[in-house]
Amino acid sequence: RLGEYMPQAAVPPLRAKGDPGSDDLFKKLPVERARIVGDAYVKFLATELKPLIDRRYRTLRGPQNTMLMGSSMGGLISAYAVTRYPKVFGAAACLSTSWPIGDGFAERWFEAHLPPRTARLYFDYGTGTNDGSIEPFQRKLDAAAGARGGNWVSRAFPGAEHSERAWQARVDIPLTFLLGR
Repeated sequence: RLGEYMPQAAVPPLRAKGDPGSDDLFKKLPVERARIVGDAYVKFLATELKPLIDRRYRTLRGPQNTMLMGSSMGGLISAYAVTRYPKVFGAAACLSTSWPIGDGFAERWFEAHLPPRTARLYFDYGTGTNDGSIEPFQRKLDAAAGARGGNWVSRAFPGAEHSERAWQARVDIPLTFLLGR
């Protein structure tokens, strides 16, 4: 799923050999550049799946009622979808977001391309296992977002690990953020 959930716009360009900045971050990732299709995935969600659901079911439409939630790479692509399609998705809950991937190039892209202030975003991470590497990246993103009030929430869960069990234990918190009480 790494290639499907990787935000394409965040992927730094491959530089020419001999260029001082030519170290390709993908040497550190288990996916080839050609297999990065995150833009196709979010386009599918926004232009095919969401309209199909709206046609088949009685839904509350509009970005204020259309939310995404994911963990790890799913958190990353959920935040990306809100940024790329703000007229479709108005909120996302991102658990243990994979900001550290590729030395943090996705986090740096998000710092420069924050979603609209109207978007509601929830981020969390644990401090155990590989979740412990998320905090410095999340803090940078939080600082870039500034004071957005209740539209931007970022929480740490001491000792929580990067696992479905850990996300299940706290899923009520992001769901309450997205849906209310």
